[in-house]
Amino acid sequence: MIQVNNVTLRFGKKTLFEDVNIKFTSGNCYGLIGANGAGKSTFLKLLSGELETTHGDIVISKGERVAMLKQNHYEFDEFTVMDTVIMGNSELYKIMKEKEKMYSQTEFSDEDGIKLGELEAAFAELNGWEAENEASELLNNLGIENEFHYSLMKVLPNNKKVKVLLAQALFGNPDILLLDEPTNNLDIDAINWLEEFLINFNNTVIVVSHDRHFLNKVCTHIADIDYGKIKLYIGNYDFWYESSQLALKQMKESNKKKEEKIKELQSFIARFSANASKSKQATSRKKMLEKIELDEIVPSTRKYPFIDFKPSRESGKEILSVKKLSKTIDGKKILNNISFTVLKGDKIAFIGSNSIAKTTLFKILMGEMKYDSGSIEWGKTITKSYFPQDNSEYFKNDETIVEWIGHYYNIDDETVLRSFLGRMLFSGEDVFKKVPVLSGGEKARCMLSKCMLEATNFLILDEPTNHLDLESITSLNNGLIKYNGEILFASHDHQFIQTIANRIIEITDNGIIDRKCTYDEYLESKKK
Repeated sequence: MIQVNNVTLRFGKKTLFEDVNIKFTSGNCYGLIGANGAGKSTFLKLLSGELETTHGDIVISKGERVAMLKQNHYEFDEFTVMDTVIMGNSELYKIMKEKEKMYSQTEFSDEDGIKLGELEAAFAELNGWEAENEASELLNNLGIENEFHYSLMKVLPNNKKVKVLLAQALFGNPDILLLDEPTNNLDIDAINWLEEFLINFNNTVIVVSHDRHFLNKVCTHIADIDYGKIKLYIGNYDFWYESSQLALKQMKESNKKKEEKIKELQSFIARFSANASKSKQATSRKKMLEKIELDEIVPSTRKYPFIDFKPSRESGKEILSVKKLSKTIDGKKILNNISFTVLKGDKIAFIGSNSIAKTTLFKILMGEMKYDSGSIEWGKTITKSYFPQDNSEYFKNDETIVEWIGHYYNIDDETVLRSFLGRMLFSGEDVFKKVPVLSGGEKARCMLSKCMLEATNFLILDEPTNHLDLESITSLNNGLIKYNGEILFASHDHQFIQTIANRIIEITDNGIIDRKCTYDEYLESKKK
């Protein structure tokens, strides 16, 4: 259990949390949500002890072990994958290394024998003899093959390092598990396994995630950060969203009735206060009026960008035909004989464990990469917009956001540009930020702005929800549902795929699997 008592955190003059009181108990999974900058990751660091409070204290039940998902992918480069996972239980790892050191000695004193006996007892108590088996099982479940288990971390690609660090956090049945964006860079199989792991996990979990489906699957509670406070709700993310919207609506309706009552009383007082026969009634009405208080409606700090894609022209009957497309990179076959035809109204989600294949296909379709063989034929009416997974090439010039967006807006009017940017949450002096220093989320909103302004009838989106907060993901999700052009997209966001796609194409080593169905229907068919 974690008890947070009157916790305040300040950085200089800025107060991030003030007098926060909350309890996290065993057997529950808490989804920590809040607008960008609300302090979700910072709060996890407070709970882990990485940061100290300005005021108040955080009490963890005696003897309970806290594990936190590490974010530095290079921290363990000089260690083996196996050692990195077992480091999740620092006490066990320390004992293991002390044992190894003592056993490497050529001579033993009596004291050494006693010390070694103590280490062996502690090692057994911490289930040390099963440590490597447990670590291997976690790694295999997350898609890290046996051949990598004793490799150095530095030889692994980043998408595998992420999985090893997740295995490290899960290792050894921690009493309290703190997870900051655990689904980032995970493939769908790994996400599904993690969901099941957390659903069956009996201890305390506190998780930050932008994946709504994940939060809905694993969370028993939602902890909402707003205005420096944290309010606890029972239920998953959808339940929190619906109940919070309903509560706001009821409060507004209640206030509306009160406002009507106030107007009625004010009118009565104005008409009859000068009338002697009615003055007594007017006085009582005045007292009633003084007692009526409007419930304070504090608008959330959450802000939703306005995302709406409107093609300047409708696409014709012929959209896109891809035939026997192949591509090899550095001697490895990335695309193997890929063929598909995009039909009018198609919104196709490309899935599969090989993210490079999806990105390669999209780059080829946009003319940014050459293919080895096959053919691509676009319809004559088609105009395309592209949201790449890596957008760094777009933000190299030393220019402001308003100057950057001007390249895609054919109106040379700063007022109009600033109005548009305001709807994308770039307000006030924000529009004069230099684009090379923007955050990942800000760059993503710039790229979405570009796609909207291009007003095309065909969108290619490669992991568009990366770096976006829940509010921006919701707005983008709704915008793509309404969009009446064709879409090819890749995403690891289950709800995003399920609500947008009407067709699924899975890229495999042997070609593609193409189904006209929803994502859930596709997953169900694979199980069968």
